[in-house]
Amino acid sequence: MPIYEYECQACGHSKEALQKISDDPLTDCPECGKPELKKKISAAGFRLKGGGWYETDFKSGSKKNVASSGGSKD
Repeated sequence: MPIYEYECQACGHSKEALQKISDDPLTDCPECGKPELKKKISAAGFRLKGGGWYETDFKSGSKKNVASSGGSKD
């Protein structure tokens, strides 16, 4: 399940919530109680690496292969 970040527009309180993608967004601030909680846009906490289409397609010239550059092999 993804972790979503929220911020209250009324008091500025920040909150993280572990929710299913299908869950409705939170609206009520746990700090001030007002329905001003808004979901923030944040970066994903992972990076896709490997030999998939995203790795090999659309490469041009001298761009390195991410999967073979400096990673440890188990």
